[in-house]
Amino acid sequence: MALGRAFSVAVRGLDGEIVEIEADITSGLPGVHLVGLPDAALQESRDRVRAAITNCGNQWPMARLTLALSPATLPKMGSVYDIALAAAVLSAHRQNPWPRLEKTVLLGELALDGRVRPVRGVLPAVLAAKRDGWPTVVVPVDNLAEASLVDGVDVWGVRTLGQLQAWLSGSTRLEDKITAVPAAAEPTVDLADVVGQSQARFAVEVAAAGAHHLMLTGPPGVGKTMLAHRLPGILPPLSETEALEVTAIHSVAGLLSDATPLITRPPFVAPHHSSSVAALVGGGSGMARPGAVSRAHRGVLFLDECAEIGVSALEALRTPLEDGEIRLARRDGVARYPARFQLVLAANPCPCAPADPRDCMCAAREKRRYLGRLSGPLLDRVDLRVEMYPIGATAFSAAEGEATQQVRTRVAQARAAAAERWRPHGFRTNAEVSGALLRRKFRLSTAAMAPLRIALDRGLLSIRGVDRTLRVAWTLCDLAGRVSPGPNEVAAALSFRQAGASR
Repeated sequence: MALGRAFSVAVRGLDGEIVEIEADITSGLPGVHLVGLPDAALQESRDRVRAAITNCGNQWPMARLTLALSPATLPKMGSVYDIALAAAVLSAHRQNPWPRLEKTVLLGELALDGRVRPVRGVLPAVLAAKRDGWPTVVVPVDNLAEASLVDGVDVWGVRTLGQLQAWLSGSTRLEDKITAVPAAAEPTVDLADVVGQSQARFAVEVAAAGAHHLMLTGPPGVGKTMLAHRLPGILPPLSETEALEVTAIHSVAGLLSDATPLITRPPFVAPHHSSSVAALVGGGSGMARPGAVSRAHRGVLFLDECAEIGVSALEALRTPLEDGEIRLARRDGVARYPARFQLVLAANPCPCAPADPRDCMCAAREKRRYLGRLSGPLLDRVDLRVEMYPIGATAFSAAEGEATQQVRTRVAQARAAAAERWRPHGFRTNAEVSGALLRRKFRLSTAAMAPLRIALDRGLLSIRGVDRTLRVAWTLCDLAGRVSPGPNEVAAALSFRQAGASR
């Protein structure tokens, strides 16, 4: 009897767990038995591994071969275990384990000729190996740039199964870590391109400064989509921790660039209005994959023509908007993905949406039904609501609006002030601060709270609405360079919760 052992990683959501792979060769009829809750792709690895081993000049054991993946109760999915399975079989067949194999995590898919192909989810897998104290990780050479983003662990890139065997024997070296190359700055559209719409421009600046959710309504052609596309440009770059988190999500989704995998700018995701619930929040069979809300983590999720989106898809946004993460239960377990994004909604005021509101032919019932897809609980989570109107010819002769760079500087200063204030309490932006903290330790003066008390007594605000108005007031305070919000900031924040209200 001969026994070999290797190690790989199972990725569930963004969490990785080390998987021990054992290969047992014993007397009996030749055959391969794979145990440990493998999925269809992993079941097929038996044929890939056998062909790769024989095509690299090795002998396949003509005996009963049992491959066990532990923990046995953890579902295993995908082709990431191929090279670990092959290494375990080769180690058992040679009956003399490689010392390096006991200290190395192996990730990669095998081609029939022994080439090692790239796989998804390498970054969270390497992070899991580092967390559990593994000193070395071997990945496909095409995933090496992504894996090299993790410090504190030796990462090597392998091209073929034969090269891996030689490295395990100590007779050759694998590809070393690659220094991360920053992605070239994408040409950003400028905020100065937007003609007029000063109130909406200011709302976008406030949204960027405090990470608030925003809704823009108005007829076609007034600049709703232009403003939404310019919001990421005035957001500050991602911190190192945020960049790794966002990159890990895109790694699981298979959306990373091979040359420049690290994502340093806030992502912008704009799904079509016909997108399903699974496309928005994530889904799929087996283990759920990340959806648009997770791909937009630490960035912007823009829903254009939001009144055309299905009610079930819109209502599915309520939980991630409140919790900052999405939990998806599927056949093979529960996947958790972070989803702390800025939501930007854009909608026409009615189905016919004429350029001049006076030309509208819709009945009052049709208007109510059109925007009625946006439920009260969903709108209650939107901090800023702005109604935009067509501009006159005089707007073209007016002075050009501020450029993106100028606004970005103010946004960065406001975010820095907020981060300094909330750091002892574990928050980064005003939008994340808990209502209890705002109402207790950072309670505003009686005069500043007066507008909110009146709105609450009249039933115009919920308690959630009060908390969100306070967060916007703190953002207005940070943009103005003040220490604490006063009655003016609170009144301005309250006006943003009513569509069409002016500053």
